[in-house]
Amino acid sequence: MNEMKRIPTHLQPYEAEQHYDRYTPIDHAVWRYVMRQNHHALHDKAHTAFVDGLLQSGIGTEKIPRVSEMNDCLAKIGWGAIIVNGLVPGSVFYELLANGILPIATEIRKLTNIEYTPAPDIIHEAAGHAPILFDPAYRAYVQAIGAVGAKAFSMKERREAFEALRQLTIVMENPQSTLEEKAAAQKLAEEKQKAIVGLSEAEKVSRLFWATVEYGLIGDVNDPKIYGAGLLSSVGESKHCFTDAVEKIPYSVEACVASPKPVTEMQSQLFVCQSFKQLMEGVESLASTMAFRVGGTESLEKALRSRNVATCEFNSGICVTGIVDSLRKDENGEAIYVHTAGETALSVNHHQLPGHGKDYHAKGFGTPLGLLQGQIALEHCDDQALADLGVVEGQFAEIIFESGIQVSGRVAGIMRSAACVILVSFEECTVTWKDEVLFKKEWGTYDMAVGSRIVSAYPGAADPASYYDAPVLKVEVAEPIADAPASLTDLEVLYQHVAALRERGPLAENVQELREIHEALGRSYPNDWPLRLELLELAAANPAMREMEVSLGEELQALSKVASLTNLIGNGLSIIYPGE
Repeated sequence: MNEMKRIPTHLQPYEAEQHYDRYTPIDHAVWRYVMRQNHHALHDKAHTAFVDGLLQSGIGTEKIPRVSEMNDCLAKIGWGAIIVNGLVPGSVFYELLANGILPIATEIRKLTNIEYTPAPDIIHEAAGHAPILFDPAYRAYVQAIGAVGAKAFSMKERREAFEALRQLTIVMENPQSTLEEKAAAQKLAEEKQKAIVGLSEAEKVSRLFWATVEYGLIGDVNDPKIYGAGLLSSVGESKHCFTDAVEKIPYSVEACVASPKPVTEMQSQLFVCQSFKQLMEGVESLASTMAFRVGGTESLEKALRSRNVATCEFNSGICVTGIVDSLRKDENGEAIYVHTAGETALSVNHHQLPGHGKDYHAKGFGTPLGLLQGQIALEHCDDQALADLGVVEGQFAEIIFESGIQVSGRVAGIMRSAACVILVSFEECTVTWKDEVLFKKEWGTYDMAVGSRIVSAYPGAADPASYYDAPVLKVEVAEPIADAPASLTDLEVLYQHVAALRERGPLAENVQELREIHEALGRSYPNDWPLRLELLELAAANPAMREMEVSLGEELQALSKVASLTNLIGNGLSIIYPGE
């Protein structure tokens, strides 16, 4: 990893390896086919930022890039790249983007899914996402939506839907999956999606990301250009999106958020933004509605519904990180007491308070919030004001909040940060509200976080490096790629031979070898079209191979009568014979 971009410690368990030697010659041919299509077909259809980025990124056409090389290229713009195993949780994906790190799935689509695959692959990441990042305005947007996505609350049901979707992409990409397995995975994904009631923050960000970064168009709604990576990396969809079968809709955050994400079929509608500046304004408007910006009871309720680790920040600056499991509210519906279950940590300025980590608060944490009686904000009290309230170390104190919550005990310690009181610790303490006992003295020291209101709440930890460690995050990944075969198949040997001849040049010295490969292809592989296209490309450039060129053309025309191959072969021929 480039020195400029270190992976946050708590995200390191998601990093994987590329295993470059496991790519087959056919895998490299798939890469070459798609990349040649991108350079040829997208030149006047993609946003200039993508076209320019392809040149600046240094991503080659002939073979699959090494992620280490991509990392070096991205370092030129202050970014980096890491390898991940397929789909990773949204929060992880967004946090990587927020840190200027492009996560790359190194699997590559199978030949049967060359036009489109729902599973993340290196064509999508390297050929779709990476080049356009070289545009500063677009790069800023991707980093901004990453930062917003990292702070977006999800729901338990949403996480279950993600897992079902992850499994669906694995099944759909696996050539050994049966129709029954695909149907079952599709059904489960749909059922989990339907179980989601309402839109979580995470889903809103996900839909906005999908409609822009993945499938966005830009410019005039009647003559737009492509900038979305899902379109840029899909040979079929980059053409399909310009047909009348796809509705072009003027971009707005509201419209994007209201539109579900079709992940197993081509898009039926796409959103057209005017500029990357408009995208930045849009993500900021969405962020202004989210818990990490709004705060208050609403943000605590989102933390509660997430059923996952979250951080609640008080206006004093103290942060409580843990799983919110209950809230007490007053007659106006405002939260007056927040309680976490299990491991909890306290932090200030993204640094854990000494002695207040998850080991110390292993069984949860509870604290009141709000003003004291008399409209007093405890966090703003100086030493004299605290003394007037009886809050003096070593002395017994009784604090009563306007909500009616009462804290009674001997003051064991007072902690400040800057000018604010952030924590008051009590011994022999009892906390009550109405007829309910919220804390009993026999439970030990009561640490009360101080703050009259919640200014922010977001998923994850305020100090991830202290809160998380590698065993906490168990990464569930797709089935590992099988080890590289001890020897290549006969067909793979032919692909490898053609690639070597193309690299070796000049063609005049290789005519006989190419003819022998063509003959072997005819004898044993009558339905293989990509290698025939590669042979035709070489034959068309050499007058001495005219007879072989004609034969290959006839074979490809016959194969193109198969509906699933018509566009693929036609697209390949259009590169070899431009203008015809």
